[in-house]
Amino acid sequence: MRSTVVRRGLGVVAGAATLAGILGVATHFSRWSWEPVVLAASLAPYLMACALVGVAGFAVLRQWVGAAVAVVVLAAAVWTQVPLYVRESGGDGVTVVAMQANLLFDGADPRALVQEVRERRVTVLTVNELTPVAVAELGRAGLDELLPHRYLSPGRTATGTGIWSAYPLSDTVEFDGYVLNQLSATATVPQVGPVTVYAFHPVPPVYGTAVWADELSRLDAILDRAPVGRPALVGGDFNATYDHARFRALLSGRFGDAADQAGAGHLVTYPTDKAYPPMVGIDHILVAGGHASSVETVTLPGADHRALVARVHLR
Repeated sequence: MRSTVVRRGLGVVAGAATLAGILGVATHFSRWSWEPVVLAASLAPYLMACALVGVAGFAVLRQWVGAAVAVVVLAAAVWTQVPLYVRESGGDGVTVVAMQANLLFDGADPRALVQEVRERRVTVLTVNELTPVAVAELGRAGLDELLPHRYLSPGRTATGTGIWSAYPLSDTVEFDGYVLNQLSATATVPQVGPVTVYAFHPVPPVYGTAVWADELSRLDAILDRAPVGRPALVGGDFNATYDHARFRALLSGRFGDAADQAGAGHLVTYPTDKAYPPMVGIDHILVAGGHASSVETVTLPGADHRALVARVHLR
């Protein structure tokens, strides 16, 4: 009797785990902007991994049909995630070190950020949740000496966005019609010429998934209008992971995700202010007309995101 109960319980666990894997794969491809689906897609890799439990459970029970289904689900899950771990080949070019950081208003330690910029020789920095207080504190910490060119649109809460650069900036634009500030500027990089730099921050889906989906679509349209033949860098807290189809739509044209290009795998960046470790990767650096050879996360004391640093070779 006890053995029967255990077998039934294991069967329930294996079935539930396989269904979780199916949900993970389904949300990876879904463009449905219903909030539960969007939030589930944020956790898609964890849901997909449950299929492994399904395979093991059904195998122990010798339920081969169930095991076969779980294997198919697991294979589909692996197929969706493998590109993140395969390094793409890229040509040589002029090296630019790009950094993306969410400052949690003025919570991030400005000296720690400036120290990272100095030690990693960052030449282009994009920031989100930039406040006037943070601008002043970063200046006092020496950021303006390291990156003397800047285009900033600070706000009192999460709205603020900014670009700092070692290269002269021109053609600055702030895009209208967004809840948070979205910026672009043209950096003149020696031996490369003009490079378009974007700093994006669409709203999180908890603000409203319809608004979130609309803003991602309109940012995609902005990138589609990027000057052809000119390299470009995009840094931002996209409030979307690789497993959101609407984020991957940004990568369907000239732009690629730096972490994907470098084969860096899942780089989780949020949240860093909880009792549990970061679980999702919503901060990204995108590249057009170049190739990232390495991408890594950087802890910023006082922030609720890890920063990203990418070594990019512009053609």
